[in-house]
Amino acid sequence: MKNTVLTFAQAKKEGTKISMLTAYDYSTAKLINDAGVNSILVGDSLGNVMLGYEDTISVTMEDMIHHARAVSRGAKDAMVVVDMPFMSYQTSTYDAVVNAGRIMKEGRANAVKLEGGRTIAPTIKAIVDAGIPVCAHIGLTPQSINAFGGHKVQGKSIEAAKKLIDDALAVQEAGAFTVVIEAVPAKLASLITQKLDIPTIGIGAGSGCDGQVLVYQDMVGMFSDFTPKFVKKFANVGETMKAAFKQYDEEVKAGTFPEECHTYAIDDEIIEKLY
Repeated sequence: MKNTVLTFAQAKKEGTKISMLTAYDYSTAKLINDAGVNSILVGDSLGNVMLGYEDTISVTMEDMIHHARAVSRGAKDAMVVVDMPFMSYQTSTYDAVVNAGRIMKEGRANAVKLEGGRTIAPTIKAIVDAGIPVCAHIGLTPQSINAFGGHKVQGKSIEAAKKLIDDALAVQEAGAFTVVIEAVPAKLASLITQKLDIPTIGIGAGSGCDGQVLVYQDMVGMFSDFTPKFVKKFANVGETMKAAFKQYDEEVKAGTFPEECHTYAIDDEIIEKLY
């Protein structure tokens, strides 16, 4: 059954945890969907893990739509949430609504995600008023990495903690159906979760959140440029893939692949007539 905004609301009401993973292509989306994960985030993290950028700033609308379209084909049951990239919603409310609409129509998304708290709340409201579900994102917001001065834990002072609570309440009031909380002390994220009627999805925010999200390449060991503290490696697929690639390379160069079982036959008579 398709996961929707109602699925998220019901999970919050019943105290059922929500699972979310990133994906950027059809094959991975299908595997995640078939595993029973509730939601797939087509994150602008694709800039790092798929395109090799140092940050998410360079990701474009075209990048997001391209990958979202592929993921949506593989996500029969999982809810597909798609990041709005840097400067696709900050310039004006009009731009935000138009770009959110493009992601829904062209990317076949089920919802969009925006970074920011109280300052972005009017934009969230405008997108929601246009009939588009919005997932908010507070705490460490990667598109603002230059303003933060790096990947830093957020909300550690009393002022910063109060601001995060205020941001969470503001995006809820604006109509967001859920909010991602990133790189925030676990006790603060738990407090925010208790204060909200909408579910919280944590990433580096402890188990007190209503759900969790991870970048799939991180949790299966496929991306090794850097590994955040909050990532648990559930498998080491990267090493398995590297070993397979190495064996393939060796067998091709040794002439042992392909074997006869990997080839197609033809009548010897036909071959003889070709000489």
